[in-house]
Amino acid sequence: MDLSVVIPTYNERDNIHPLVARIHQALAPLGIAYEIWFVDDSRDDTVAVLRDLEARDPAVHVLHRDHERGLASAVVRGFERAQGRYLVVMDADLQHPPELLPAIYERLESGIDVVIPSRFVEGGSDGGLGPLRKLISWTARVIGQLALHRLRRISDCTSGFFGLRREVIDGVELNPIGWKILIEVLVKGRYRSVHEIAYAFVARDFGESKMSLKEQWNYFRHLVRLVSQSPPDRRFFLFCLIGLSGVVVNEAVLSFLWYGVHLRDTVASVAASFVAMLNNYVWNDRVTWKSESSGRGWGWKLPLFVGISVVGIAMTTLVMRVCEGFGVPVPLGQAIGILVSTAWSYWMNSRVTWRKIEREARGDAIVVTRESVRDSFARAKSGA
Repeated sequence: MDLSVVIPTYNERDNIHPLVARIHQALAPLGIAYEIWFVDDSRDDTVAVLRDLEARDPAVHVLHRDHERGLASAVVRGFERAQGRYLVVMDADLQHPPELLPAIYERLESGIDVVIPSRFVEGGSDGGLGPLRKLISWTARVIGQLALHRLRRISDCTSGFFGLRREVIDGVELNPIGWKILIEVLVKGRYRSVHEIAYAFVARDFGESKMSLKEQWNYFRHLVRLVSQSPPDRRFFLFCLIGLSGVVVNEAVLSFLWYGVHLRDTVASVAASFVAMLNNYVWNDRVTWKSESSGRGWGWKLPLFVGISVVGIAMTTLVMRVCEGFGVPVPLGQAIGILVSTAWSYWMNSRVTWRKIEREARGDAIVVTRESVRDSFARAKSGA
């Protein structure tokens, strides 16, 4: 089997026949062996429509679920049953054009690991969404890209329309929450190349959107779980938590030296700051960037960490002063300075102090390429 198209459905009876007809129209000229897997959670008569179609069309297969729900889990069940070398996931609401299937197949056949039709590549469009849905979609993408490093170069990481080689998910445990299965694949999958193709996301003709506050909440739960399972992504959050613990240590040591030992305030402050830096270094070495070499390398890693921390302190003060010059209250300017210096300190430590561990964890670079509508037209015209 060359290609499996996996389509999760929930109350989409009016879209089934037009969708299957357009899939056949798109794929038949390729002369390949393909199948269509519908994984259905419907509570209306969609399943009857699907069963009737399955009985008459040998390419159509149906799995109806009574005791499991959710778009992403439906896709996983479809992956488990699909026989194709290449897998494509798309929605049943006709907002994902089946006419792109040949292009997706050809890009996969050329050796690309993951192909994502994107609304945000030149020539693409998300015109099928209203203003509120566009805002929600943009917010979800940005939060995902900030939280997970593998999403940062993908323009449409929350898409529900994508294709991949089977090897990308072979042996990978997929256990997504909610509706964004692509994020799970991008974070956990084994791949080296991603290609985005521009497409226009259109408004649905039949049925209703399945978007809800519950699904938005599931999306955030999904992100938190993926971050917790991905060492490169959870490091920044660990770094911040350890930084907060350093504040507590600093205040405790300062109070002891000033009130208990009666050192001068300047001496007590400097001593407390260095004790806090040592606390932060030990925890970051043994937790944030934990490895077989943790606990070693103090002779060069600790000075690097302290140097970066000192520059971070100076940066915090500088940002606060600059903000003050623009009329920003000192406490707010200090908070902005802390955010800037924290991000800078993490970036520097990951690339200098613990650079070897960071490189090993991230592995080989993933190549991301994009194809606009103009590029697709030129490629089709040349027969590529």
